[in-house]
Amino acid sequence: MEDKTITSFDPKSGFNRATRTFHSLKPPLHLPPPNATISAPSYILSLRRNSPWSDSVTALIDSATGRHLSYAEFIHRSETLASNLASLFALSKYDTALILSPNLLHVPILHFALLSLGVVVSPTNPLATRSELTRIIRLSKPTIAFATSAVVNKLPDEFRHGTVLIDSPEFESLITASRPGAKPERVEVSQSDVAAILYSSGTTGKVKGVMLTHRNLTAMAGAYDVFRAQREKPAVFLYTMPFFHVFGFTLSLRAVVLLETVVLMERFGLRRAVEAIERFRVTHIAGVPSMLVAMIKDDVTAAYDLSSLECVACGGAPLGKDTAAAFKSKFPKVLVLQGYGLTESTAGVARTSNPEETSRCSTTGKLMPGVEAKIVNPHTGQPMFPAEQGELWLRGPSIMKGYVGDPEATSATLVDGWLKTGDLCYFDHDGFLYVLDRFKDLIKYKGYQVAPAELEELLHSHLEINDAAVIPYPDEEAGQVPMAFVVRKPQSSLHEAEIIDFVAKQVAPYKKIRRVIFVDSIPKNAAGKILRKDLNTIALERSISRL
Repeated sequence: MEDKTITSFDPKSGFNRATRTFHSLKPPLHLPPPNATISAPSYILSLRRNSPWSDSVTALIDSATGRHLSYAEFIHRSETLASNLASLFALSKYDTALILSPNLLHVPILHFALLSLGVVVSPTNPLATRSELTRIIRLSKPTIAFATSAVVNKLPDEFRHGTVLIDSPEFESLITASRPGAKPERVEVSQSDVAAILYSSGTTGKVKGVMLTHRNLTAMAGAYDVFRAQREKPAVFLYTMPFFHVFGFTLSLRAVVLLETVVLMERFGLRRAVEAIERFRVTHIAGVPSMLVAMIKDDVTAAYDLSSLECVACGGAPLGKDTAAAFKSKFPKVLVLQGYGLTESTAGVARTSNPEETSRCSTTGKLMPGVEAKIVNPHTGQPMFPAEQGELWLRGPSIMKGYVGDPEATSATLVDGWLKTGDLCYFDHDGFLYVLDRFKDLIKYKGYQVAPAELEELLHSHLEINDAAVIPYPDEEAGQVPMAFVVRKPQSSLHEAEIIDFVAKQVAPYKKIRRVIFVDSIPKNAAGKILRKDLNTIALERSISRL
């Protein structure tokens, strides 16, 4: 007998009134059985056959040197590297590999090789400090490290299988020199096995290691296969996101599914980015809101031919409607797609996918295939209805296994299979998701809740402001007041009173900015998220210096 509580949902919003759960209206995922022994790379390589192109398509291009590899070369080098790592370094299933590197051509090859062996991939920010790396190593317990010569000195010399320099002749030999009889036996990798440990943003507290399984990665890959677009030739994607972030990590796997050409940048710079767009006829950019702001406000873009650009996929942090509108005004032929996801959800769980959906201001789109969601009242724990605001909870095959070495954080975040995101959100009556802000970032002013993201969007719209961030500042009478950190444009003489007045004219009285600090830059992580803990430190230091 059919379960009506599952099937009877609103065809417009995907909302099931009986369970108060939102369901994806996209085509279903066709994944291997949960108990199947198939690794994420094997599944991803099987999906690439759905592409109309052959493996002769260019897979990777180094934007700095122009060096490139085809997919045939990418696959061959991944297999060669896996064979050599197994035979020469005795790497095997359940080992963990720490990777400390910028976006180099060899990194996606390394990821693919390690995953195919059942080795847990643990990519990390090469800018991490020694103390940050000490915590990361304590969490993931790596048995081998791969690093570049510029940052290897940050690592301890205590890994069981040693440390390998990615930018060395030795590594080049590992990916190109096949050794007779060295091909390893097929590794039995289960869907439930941990594939990667990625690190949460740590914008407000200590970083946590997110365990993603092969099942999580196959679900991500399967969702991209569902969204496969019909094109005359492969998309050319410029990656400004680092591979150690879930956005860049999953996009690099997506590229194999769709046979996209990936142009790599070691570090984002606007001039280098537009040079790469012109030189390699880039059609798509994957980036964060701050990149769009730079493209809007910097005139350097006018000096380059960007006519090949079709689309910008924006994620990692909220994109304000004013920023989206300004970008559309400057680049009217470029589609701006938004998405929402977390490290804990293996990146995107909602996205816009066509011009009609992107025309809706501020939405991050509709649920991806296989994803369920509910909006939960944080005070009562009860699921809520469309257009009601609350905490977003998620369920589906892309949800993480948990936090490595942190059962308390895991049990606090995963409840009966649901991931508590900590984000204040709502769905409208058409099933579009709107992300308002992080619950922990909300400013409590005399009982009112103020979303920093709303004020930050207003500040970004000011012609003399290059960047801005808002945090709560303690106040004896109000509890907390909004404090703004502002980066002025060069030669601007904008004063605190002018900023306060600019915002006050456009918001309710309780949302007004009460304090302003001018800074040279807003501290952000690699995904463009504001590091509010750093801003809190600056605010505290300024407060103490005035005493």
